Amino acid sequence: MLLADLETRRAATTILDSGVTTVVTGVVERREAGPRGEWRYLVRVTSTAEPRLKRPPERVSLLARGSQKAAGLGEMLTGRARLSPPSGPALPGLNDFAFSSYFSNIGAVGFFLGAPRLQGGEKAGDSETGWAAGEHVLFSLRDGISTRIRDVIGGDPGAFAASIVTGERRAMSREATEALRLSGLAHITAISGLNMALASGIFFVGLRMALSLLPGLAQAIAIKKIAAGGALVAAFAYLLISGYQVSAVRAFLMTAIMLIAVLFDRPAISLRNLSLAAIVIIALTPSAVMGPSFQMSFAATAALIAGYAAWRRRPRGSGLRLSFPGARLLGEGGKLIGGTFLTSFIGGLSTAIFAVAHFHRMAPHGLEANLAAMPIISMMVMPAGLIAMLLMPFGLDPPFLAIMGLGLEWVLVIAHAVAGWDEPIGFARMPLWFLPTASLGLLLLTLLRTRLRHAGSALLAVVVAVLVLRPVTPAPDILISEDGRLVGLPGPQESVATNRARPPRFIFDQWQAALRLKTHVAPQEVQAAATGPPRKTPPPSTALVPAGAALPGQPRQAPSIAQRRQWSEQEIQATGALMREAVKASGQGRFQCASKLWCVAQVRDGWTIATVDEPALVGGACDVADIVISARRVGFSSCRSGARLFTAETLRRSGAVEIHLGRRDAGEMALATSFEGPARAWSIHRRYDWRSGSFLSETAEETAGPAIFEPTAPERADIEAISGSGG
Repeated sequence: MLLADLETRRAATTILDSGVTTVVTGVVERREAGPRGEWRYLVRVTSTAEPRLKRPPERVSLLARGSQKAAGLGEMLTGRARLSPPSGPALPGLNDFAFSSYFSNIGAVGFFLGAPRLQGGEKAGDSETGWAAGEHVLFSLRDGISTRIRDVIGGDPGAFAASIVTGERRAMSREATEALRLSGLAHITAISGLNMALASGIFFVGLRMALSLLPGLAQAIAIKKIAAGGALVAAFAYLLISGYQVSAVRAFLMTAIMLIAVLFDRPAISLRNLSLAAIVIIALTPSAVMGPSFQMSFAATAALIAGYAAWRRRPRGSGLRLSFPGARLLGEGGKLIGGTFLTSFIGGLSTAIFAVAHFHRMAPHGLEANLAAMPIISMMVMPAGLIAMLLMPFGLDPPFLAIMGLGLEWVLVIAHAVAGWDEPIGFARMPLWFLPTASLGLLLLTLLRTRLRHAGSALLAVVVAVLVLRPVTPAPDILISEDGRLVGLPGPQESVATNRARPPRFIFDQWQAALRLKTHVAPQEVQAAATGPPRKTPPPSTALVPAGAALPGQPRQAPSIAQRRQWSEQEIQATGALMREAVKASGQGRFQCASKLWCVAQVRDGWTIATVDEPALVGGACDVADIVISARRVGFSSCRSGARLFTAETLRRSGAVEIHLGRRDAGEMALATSFEGPARAWSIHRRYDWRSGSFLSETAEETAGPAIFEPTAPERADIEAISGSGG
């Protein structure tokens, strides 16, 4: 806990409190090319304007579209951009992207509205000294290597190769990325233990073989230790050009400890060395423990070490000896195939726990894909890539990059073929006890050497049995995104109705994976004549509202109150009447929507819901529906009718919401919110009030709006019980 607190204080990242459009000026620290010519910049912010932010983030990740010349590292960039805080969990219990952004020192994400402009003058990197200057040189070298690889190989194989060497993965097309993910080969694109072990291992074997060609030298000194030292230097160089990402740092520490063990004549591959690497990583970056990358990497490594140790301890018989010509070659080939199969099987089985817990899906044919692809990676791609890196300073790398690209093209063919065999196996969101309990079982199974290790097998079997036999947890009746713009109604036959014809994929994909929702029910549009008066769109030159006045995730700056269409009382009443008619006309579980103004739907047992994009219509919606969601700020915090009101402000503090409905006549509903209890360093920005320039206390927060953090009645009721009581 002390180490975690120290890392949190060391990061001290300022996260943007809410979405805003502003002019951003800053220095380009890193950049990555996209598949369609766009660029993703990591910008160190030096100033903001129109409006000037009170709490500007130190670093922002910005997407620049278009065919303009890309900004180089160290150059000053300026342009109007839409900024948003890093996304919170799409549903309670899912991944909080603000957590990883906080420890990556990224305070906001967004995109430029138009082409950004380069500021003339000296590059910022040219005037830096010390560590900052060294970082600038390293990232410039990394950027140059990535560009060189993509230019020589081209296409998805070139982007694939760049991801293996430098860790830049954004240039791969969506189709290629999806094929790798569905086939279980996505781990190749990350600079993890596999890539680091292959690179250092190939260098170790190659250097040792080269030194062994000198008989006098081989007899005079321990060439094995020299090769281990050279491999350690090669692994460190690999770490530097990879941008020392978390996965790469972890892989380097594991590899370095094993190579240092060789220098001291100790076993290189052992559970003790793995434990030492884990201790070092936990001491340096405790936040990494919470991520799937750390968990899956160490689980796979521990399982492989324990598995091969058990294989070595197996009883050995006389065996079958073959004496025909080519028998030895056949035997060695069988060992290679068997070893690859066993490695893929053990690695896939040990990481399945974490794939299910974090991603809610598993590749059904990952074993076959890895059996086909890993020999190509191990014997063709990585050796050619290593030689190409050594020859790149002399301009002799193209032939070896071509070999590397050919191998990766074959891997992509395998990925596309395997991905088309079957749909991924989906798993509903796991209960909180699943991951720690299953991890404990895996640890007992891999770390213990006596028969006590079978206690781990028994624990894993119990976990699987409980998951299979336990009653199915009822799906929520209503899902609300953290910005209030997307609302979902899970229905029968794994369907979900939403208030958007094209729901945002980033959130909707997570909903579908976590709740196993396959079919989308689009809203039914109300006739154009019933949509009410149109809203006036502000001109491009309109002055912008202060930071915090816009909603997270909103694509453009919201018009100010003076610029919005002023609704008369008669128009509001007429719209309310249309809402009532739409509720009556709608079937259960499908939204009726008036384009970009409001949507209404019946949920179950007489419950009704309304989503409103126009603040002037919220009051009328309160008189029509039992639950009202406004994606904008409104001037009141509760409905006079007693309807439950969720606004942009309350959702900003609570995050995404799940609602389980009970009896309508008793007003029973149970709420689950993404953020409860004390605010953490990566979520405190949700309590910032830009008007007063201060953070809301928990006491003030409880009285500032509707009490959405507590169920209505009965108090703190069990979700299953409430859902069951509703029939």
